[in-house]
Amino acid sequence: MARVLHEPKLDTILMVEKAIKEAKKYPSRMELWRSLPKKIQYQTFKRILEYLESSNKIMFNGREIIWIFPDNPKLKKLFETSVRL
Repeated sequence: MARVLHEPKLDTILMVEKAIKEAKKYPSRMELWRSLPKKIQYQTFKRILEYLESSNKIMFNGREIIWIFPDNPKLKKLFETSVRL
């Protein structure tokens, strides 16, 4: 396993999350990394993606990164108004 030089900060993790959620199409790792508003080391970027995948916020479909975390406002409203079984 590669040695981690440093852990990403919360604002950097949130920046990557926002970029994935707001992407028009499912980006590849390199496309996403290049599109970030603030440049970060690729090692840090890969560490963030590992964290997001392990926390079930994203998944990889081949080369594409897909946001799967259920934080959609419409979905939240549906859960609140649905009948419990």
